[in-house]
Amino acid sequence: MKGRGEHISTRGFTLLELMIATAIFVVIGGAALALFAQHQPLFTRQQNLAGLNIAIRNAVAQVQLDVINAGNGYYTGANIPDWPVGITIVNSNPGTGCNTASTFTYSATCFDQLNIISADPNTPASHPDNGTFTGNITTDCILTTSSPIYLSTSTGTLAAATALAANFKANDELLLVDAVNSSITTISLTAAGSTYTSGGVSGVKLIFNTTNANGTNTTTNDPLSVSTNALNPKLNVNYCADDWVLRLQPVTYQVSTANPADPQLVRVQAGVTSVLADQVIGFKVGAAAWNVTDDTIPYSYNASAAFTATPPGYNNQFWLIRSVQISLIARTTPVTDPTYTYRNGFDTGPYQIESVMVVVNPRNMTMNNN
Repeated sequence: MKGRGEHISTRGFTLLELMIATAIFVVIGGAALALFAQHQPLFTRQQNLAGLNIAIRNAVAQVQLDVINAGNGYYTGANIPDWPVGITIVNSNPGTGCNTASTFTYSATCFDQLNIISADPNTPASHPDNGTFTGNITTDCILTTSSPIYLSTSTGTLAAATALAANFKANDELLLVDAVNSSITTISLTAAGSTYTSGGVSGVKLIFNTTNANGTNTTTNDPLSVSTNALNPKLNVNYCADDWVLRLQPVTYQVSTANPADPQLVRVQAGVTSVLADQVIGFKVGAAAWNVTDDTIPYSYNASAAFTATPPGYNNQFWLIRSVQISLIARTTPVTDPTYTYRNGFDTGPYQIESVMVVVNPRNMTMNNN
């Protein structure tokens, strides 16, 4: 115990000691920050790659969900012997490079288009008519080489015709189906539907761009490519009062290159466009077709090619499709820093890539029912 007059030393840091300690702290802290800054871009790239992986897998899951239901239940209340078309594929096979490596941009010719064909569930399947509305399946017939076409209703009343006509708009694409053998063609409307009365019976009048004599259409009149190939033996131009007219409401998957530096995989249905994935640099769709492709070339990526081509196609005979192979490739945002030396093996761009490939069997197109 200290006596009176004694004191305890409370000496602290000298100014020199504090300065030395601060200097050491600054050096160590600076080194730590430098180390963190050095690894921060790597961490960011890892996070971006993980996000990219999740995005493309979610996009492919949505495509799978639509494709597996292709051709399913779009003949509500209609007895038709087989499914004439459930999906269509537009393959793009550019002869030269479709991307510009110096600007990391891609053009529309780099990508395929996939259409899932379905009918508008709010528009009843209707019977075509020549405007007499007698119901005679032999004489009440139309040719798609001549406009207009008329649709009969179940009651023949003006109210029923008015309600049905309201469903049809200009630029709608309609699928015509023969009730006996499922031969088909499509027509594109040039005006909204209107009512028409003959002999006291009312129906719907539709004006359309006529087809060619063999049932084919131009891509302008048939953006879904259902009826653009003259080699398609299913095409027909003659339809009668027991056949069917369906207003199509397809789901289309394509890559938008509105911004060539950021191609986007989009899903379009009923005029609504949803972006599923950004920075897409590959979207290809192949199909295995009955009696066309074999084990050596299981999937054809040229739908419009002939059976005898090398590699073989299937002449846009989409009812032959039994399986679909979808490949999606996307990238992280291109790095413009000249010190960044990494280049990927796909297109040698300064970014990382992720890819997903899936095989989907459309539930109503995996049995050869022709």
